[in-house]
Formats: sequence, C-alpha cells, structure tokens
Amino acid sequence: MEHTFEIMLFNFAAVAAMMFCGWIYSLVKNNVTIADSLWGLGFVLTAWITFFQSNGFPERKMLITTLVTLWGLRLFIHITKRNRGKGEDPRYTEWRKEYGDRFKYVSLFKVFLVQALFLWIISLSLQIGEISESPDYLTIFDFIGLAIWIAGFLIESFADYQLSSFLKRPENRGKVMNSKLWRYSRHPNYFGESAMWWGIFIIALSVPYGYITIISPIVITYTLLRITGVTLMEKTIFGNNPEYREYVATTSSFIPWFKKKMV
Repeated sequence: MEHTFEIMLFNFAAVAAMMFCGWIYSLVKNNVTIADSLWGLGFVLTAWITFFQSNGFPERKMLITTLVTLWGLRLFIHITKRNRGKGEDPRYTEWRKEYGDRFKYVSLFKVFLVQALFLWIISLSLQIGEISESPDYLTIFDFIGLAIWIAGFLIESFADYQLSSFLKRPENRGKVMNSKLWRYSRHPNYFGESAMWWGIFIIALSVPYGYITIISPIVITYTLLRITGVTLMEKTIFGNNPEYREYVATTSSFIPWFKKKMV
C-alpha cells in the first residue's frame, strides 16, 4: 500500500512539473492555450510512469497503458492541429482581461496546476488498475471495459474528424453541424471521451479496491458537462443564431439519441 501511494504522489509531481513547464512556455508565447494540448499528454505520462514503477499484472498494465496512450496522443495531435495559427482561446483572453498583469501568475494556479490536479484525480482508475498485482489474469471486467473504451474512442475520433471536415469548408461558415454523429448529439466527442473513462474504470473493477476509483469517470463526465465542455461551449458559440436554437431544441446535449420534435 505504501508503494502505491509513493507511485501516485510521484505521478502528481511529474504532471505538476510538466504543467509548470507549460506555464513557462505560455509566458514566453504570451498564450496559455498550450495547457489544452498538455491535457492528453499528462495522462500518457502518468500511464507510462505507473507502468514502469509498479509491479502490477503485466497484461493489465499493458492494456491500460496502450489505451491511454492511443487516446492521449490522438487528443494531443488533434488539439495542437486545431489551435495552430490561431490566437489564444477566448476563455483565456477573458481571464487575461479580468486579471490584467496578474494573469501571468494567476494562470499558473487557475489554468495549469488546477488542470494537473483534475488530471491526477481522473487518472486514479488507470493508476490503481496498473498498480494492483492481483488478480494475475484478465477478468470479464477487463473485456467489458475494453469494449466500452473502443466504442468511446471511435465515437470521439469520428466526431472530431467530422466536425473539423465540416468547418474546413468555406460554405459552412456560420452554419451548424447537424449530420452524422452530430445529428444525434450536440457533443458526441465529449460523450465518447466520457465513455472511454468509464471503460477504464470498469477495467479497474478487476482489481481490489478498484471500485473506489469511480470518482475518476464521475469527475471527467461532470467536467465535460458542466465546467469545460458542454455548458461553456454553448455559452460562447452561435449566440442567438436561430438555426442553433433549433438544433439545441431538437438534439440531445450529450448522450446520442433520436431527434426530438419541435413544439
């Protein structure tokens, strides 16, 4: 148990150090959007540190590390490409206006270190799943979790690709993406990300005390719904666009579902 806490504390220190380096970079560039790209990489770093530091069941360690690496690297590449050549994210420019010159210090805590803390909490399922030495075989939870993770990964990947392809076309400027996966959910990419972390949690149910890490998928789902995802996005996009208002009225906000009829 003591070794478990040592690994987990080391993981937090490593992620915090990575975010601190990101903060230094943001001061040089006068742009804190780098924090978004570091999000996925932080999970990859945590997974590999745990992989090499723990004595857990090798097959389960490799399974979890592979899944997290695939997701984290894909997300890093996607966000980095999306933000390339653009200015600072509007969320951060608003904070920069609010705090003025103090923002360069405030951002260390409000953007980078807070993100490190959330990242560490969300990664508890993967950490416990990798660290535990028993059972020394794959269980039904490993396979169910893997299936859910694959479904979530495909949904998030296709949703991101569909939206980026839609936005690249000049004729779609100011229009609402209302087809393919986006026909059934206003945020299918966030749903897919949430599903992946529920999958990792279910894999962690294979090991002793894995059920305690249910905080991981709950926190990421709540974050996507109420903090950085759905709620924040819908406050800032399209304003009073009637097409978007109709889209909101007829389309599920998160879980993919059939269209509702306008009243």
